[in-house]
Amino acid sequence: MARIAGVNIPQNKLVRIGLTYIYGIGEKNSNDICKSLEIPNNKRVNELTDEEILKIREFIDQKFTVEGDLRRDTSLNIKRLIDLASYRGSRHRKKLPVRGQRTRCNARTRKGKAIAIAGKKLTPLKK
Repeated sequence: MARIAGVNIPQNKLVRIGLTYIYGIGEKNSNDICKSLEIPNNKRVNELTDEEILKIREFIDQKFTVEGDLRRDTSLNIKRLIDLASYRGSRHRKKLPVRGQRTRCNARTRKGKAIAIAGKKLTPLKK
């Protein structure tokens, strides 16, 4: 089992796809890592030698901010915006979309499940 940056990488995946399981490393970065360390595209994680795993580990530690450090940086940036009382910070505080999306009919992922409002029931017209 290859363990890189505190993440267990699946054995039967290609190396370039397995590296994307690390938070902060996407497809482009994993391809760049494989190119710079001269790991073939068709090589799987279970075919890696201990030396190659060690090289990957050291390369990621030197060049990238990943996992806990990256999550901490992101949360500190959001906390800074909230403390500054900026517009973006207030949107984060209210759990609304931050980047200008409309909220009247969408934004369900950000706002959460719709809540029924009491007393909003329509009454039929009387004759």
